[in-house]
Amino acid sequence: MAIVITERLLVRDWTDGPGDLARLFEIYSRPEIARWLGARSGLPLTDPAQAAERLARWHRRHAAYGDRYGIWAIEVRETGVVVGSVMVKPLPGRDEQVLTEDIEVGWHLHPEVWGNGYATEAARAVLEREFATGTPLIHAVVDPGNTASMAVARRLGMTPIGRRSDWYGGEELETFVLARPSPVDHEVGGSS
Repeated sequence: MAIVITERLLVRDWTDGPGDLARLFEIYSRPEIARWLGARSGLPLTDPAQAAERLARWHRRHAAYGDRYGIWAIEVRETGVVVGSVMVKPLPGRDEQVLTEDIEVGWHLHPEVWGNGYATEAARAVLEREFATGTPLIHAVVDPGNTASMAVARRLGMTPIGRRSDWYGGEELETFVLARPSPVDHEVGGSS
């Protein structure tokens, strides 16, 4: 199911089909991805069977929200290749089993596609989708060494607010925020 479609990308549910599971394993088994996702992430994956377990965990965690929140596949429309994940979801608190009311946007892309703007394009689309529901503020939390992800957050117009340890078991993370855009007054004309 398509969550959003952009000029170049289809953001959709990850499926339990063999192609998606193989790609999920390929992305999340890479040390250059796992290093930015924290020691508690259970990454990198080391066995292809873990991809199905990871996907099932994602689905269970977000099932109560319908398709509003999740971790979705980013597929290049022209090629059909899945290049990574984008997410919008409640941030887990210091107790990672308890979700907060703070909403997170995030992205994990295969290193072979870094630098193509896919993270920014996919994240911008899911941000717009979430803001349309009335969410007033969305966070991005980034490992302090992950300058590429911090650059994506800045390209999205997110404001850095420093390091915080409110989420993900108290891990200290660079935090960025973006407020829902205010409605623009489109009145034409005026007094003469």
